[in-house]
Amino acid sequence: MGARYDLPEADAFTRTYWEAAARGVLLLRHCGTCAQIHHYPREFCPRCWSEDVSWSAATGRATLHTWSVVHRNDLPPFKDRTPYVAAVVDLAEGPRMMTEIVDCPHEELRAGLELEVVFLGGVPRFRPRGTTLAVGGE
Repeated sequence: MGARYDLPEADAFTRTYWEAAARGVLLLRHCGTCAQIHHYPREFCPRCWSEDVSWSAATGRATLHTWSVVHRNDLPPFKDRTPYVAAVVDLAEGPRMMTEIVDCPHEELRAGLELEVVFLGGVPRFRPRGTTLAVGGE
């Protein structure tokens, strides 16, 4: 099997994030100096540059900001999953996050759609809040 472009490569700093995701917990970074929450994980606050940052659990709630239905992607394993929805969501805590939308017919996507996190293979993705569909996208 060739390279996989959908799996994270954890390093010493991001290992905490990916281990929590494998347990079904979405972590964000919280600044102890300016109280801002940010994502993607960094070792410093991108707003005030403080290194007084720590991990905190997110609610897992978000709203859909924008998306694109991807019909062609030749990288493994994406070409076997098309079409899929690449998206940017606004987390309830404030930051924006790039992700994938699952368990939602493409024609039902709309800006502001309420979402909840679901973890597929230890990777956070989002689906419409309260959905009863089977988790898809793998």
